[in-house]
Amino acid sequence: MNLLLLLLGGGLLWVLCWPVLLIVIFLLPIVWLLSIPFRLLGMVVEALFAFVRALLFLPARLLTGRRLSTRGS
Repeated sequence: MNLLLLLLGGGLLWVLCWPVLLIVIFLLPIVWLLSIPFRLLGMVVEALFAFVRALLFLPARLLTGRRLSTRGS
């Protein structure tokens, strides 16, 4: 669906204003490359929150004796 919208939008831009389409085609990879550090930062922050959550819930898990996996032995 996204590809179809992209093709329709590109076709519309080509008919109406082709210089804008050329600018978008040129700037899209640059914007994608500039967004990589922000994606990595988001992953690090998400991992940090998961670690803090696991650390906060550790005493409760130890007191209840619940195991992470359900495989019985």
